Amino acid sequence: MKYRTIGQDPATRREVSALSLGAMNFGTKTDEPTSFAILDAYVEAGGTFVDTSNNYAFWAAGTQGGESEALLGRWRRSRGIGGEIVIATKLGGRPLSPGTDFSRNVEGLSAEVIRASAAASRERLGVEKLDLLYAHIEDERVPLAETVTAFAELVAEGSVGLLGVSNHWAWRVERARALASAAGLPGYEVLQYHHSYLRHRTDLPTLRSADGHIGVAGGDVLSYLRSDPGLALVAYSPLLGGGYSRPEQPADPGFDHAGTTARWAALRAVAKETGASANQVVLAWLIGGEVPVIPLVGASSVAQLSESLAAVDLELTADQRALLDGTH
Repeated sequence: MKYRTIGQDPATRREVSALSLGAMNFGTKTDEPTSFAILDAYVEAGGTFVDTSNNYAFWAAGTQGGESEALLGRWRRSRGIGGEIVIATKLGGRPLSPGTDFSRNVEGLSAEVIRASAAASRERLGVEKLDLLYAHIEDERVPLAETVTAFAELVAEGSVGLLGVSNHWAWRVERARALASAAGLPGYEVLQYHHSYLRHRTDLPTLRSADGHIGVAGGDVLSYLRSDPGLALVAYSPLLGGGYSRPEQPADPGFDHAGTTARWAALRAVAKETGASANQVVLAWLIGGEVPVIPLVGASSVAQLSESLAAVDLELTADQRALLDGTH
């Protein structure tokens, strides 16, 4: 396993594995014995970075979520897991009532919600301190200063270690970090967005923004990371839900643009040359890139996880990277 450091303050930064395991479906779509087996295999391979959220997976059974956190809590207790495993969770996107939509009627990022939801996550996970806590989605109803201050108070109290942000416009991330810096408060240090080898269009409107796809790491997010090496990017859905395992290009209209065909051909060529799967090439490309990325992979079986873990040791040559990047 390879490792990298997230966070900059010696008091709060953590070393985590270069491949993160997503627990979104654990406890719902993926049953408990299978979830435990996947988690055990991940830790045995040197994995130390598990990702969840307080609203996972509310859509599976029309709940408000929390099933994933609760399962991780049971797994931790049954295995005697302590601080050696970094568990990241999120708040802000939990439905206010069961069966409602992710984009509407959510808890948001007020000071009251942040405190209450963080406490509930600690209880479900069975921890005194959340290793990494993300602001899951934007909340334009609440002043940024209120959100920034509320998160910082949890860090000061010792109930949260690192702070992260997901699915926000880059300018709002920078504004929140500037507010924190000006006030001498801890700010966001880990960014979580969708990012993969095939590039998803960012201009298509979504339920959460008419201005485009707020959750995709476009050029603004990537250039932001390049300008500040202290920030870390965790890339969710890097394998496109199995999209790279199919012979045809992804059907998602977000990939229906001129750049996809060339990148798809390059990916297939490098996979053939290396003898690795397309999934493994994508993960290796992310992990070893100029701007290092921590891929966040899901798994519904130990076999799926094993394929992803093997990618950590795949070293792409300079020529292969140049072909993938279109600079060959």
